[in-house]
Amino acid sequence: MLFHLPKLPSEMNITHLNARLNEQRKKIVQATASKLELLQFNQQLAKEAKARKKSGQKIYVIDFNGDVKASAVAQLREEVTLVLASAKAGQDRVVVRLESPGGMVHGYGLAAAQLVRLRDAGFHVTITVDKVAASGGYMMACIANEIVAAPFAILGSIGVVAQVPNFNRLLRENHVDFELYTAGQYKRTVTMFGENTKEGKAKFEEELQQTHQLFKHFVEKYRPKLNIDKVATGEHWYGQDALDLNLVDQLQTSDAFVLELLQQHDVYLIGTRRKPTLGEKLGFQAAQITDQLIPSMLDKMIDYAARANQSLVQMRDPKL
Repeated sequence: MLFHLPKLPSEMNITHLNARLNEQRKKIVQATASKLELLQFNQQLAKEAKARKKSGQKIYVIDFNGDVKASAVAQLREEVTLVLASAKAGQDRVVVRLESPGGMVHGYGLAAAQLVRLRDAGFHVTITVDKVAASGGYMMACIANEIVAAPFAILGSIGVVAQVPNFNRLLRENHVDFELYTAGQYKRTVTMFGENTKEGKAKFEEELQQTHQLFKHFVEKYRPKLNIDKVATGEHWYGQDALDLNLVDQLQTSDAFVLELLQQHDVYLIGTRRKPTLGEKLGFQAAQITDQLIPSMLDKMIDYAARANQSLVQMRDPKL
């Protein structure tokens, strides 16, 4: 299995969330409970581990935090590939904790395609949204078998927008000519510096409408119960209204949802982290040294100033 490598080297981190949570739980019990209660707690942990083993189903959690360019797709495609290569389709499940206000069509198209890979392979996919999954973010979310959203999460914005500033009048007023040469009638429909024609604007609007239609069809494919004409207006909705419109399936925070899974299943968090370059490592080390030195120097300066002030006071008033 070949992994797609991003432009910069990365490393994969796998965290067993059950073990991490139980470690924290044990610290609390050790600090607050009696020996008998600690013994009972350890027995409870063993019982829970036995139940998880009996279940046999593993849950893989992936985080996606989207920006305008959907830059996180570089990590997402590696994480999805790892799940496909390691997990059992039809048995194991995938949870994607998604946060994104949307962005570029091609970037989010590729991000959505990564989640389609999971669905096509036979995995049950749940997408949780705590804050926002709008526009391209919702295009990703709609692929899930179920969408779980926090009560005040923002969902929807099924629409397309484009903004193009035009400086042509400013250039003309300053006697600056702008020359644009193209081959192909619609190679350039609108431009920032040239004079945009009615034909060019009409073609650009046509392309936006085509993109919107593709978006609508994509959402409709994965959420056929939606009234697509009602929700594909570019509007967004909060949790309860989104639930009423069938944009989501359940209202719950990702924390509560994952905590419920932890009680019965082994849950693993998959994370990809870009390795820092040598320059970044050196900069980080320098920052650490600075962080250590500055407080120490400040403490010494404050101590010196306090001693000097004390001496001056004693000189003024020897009784002290």
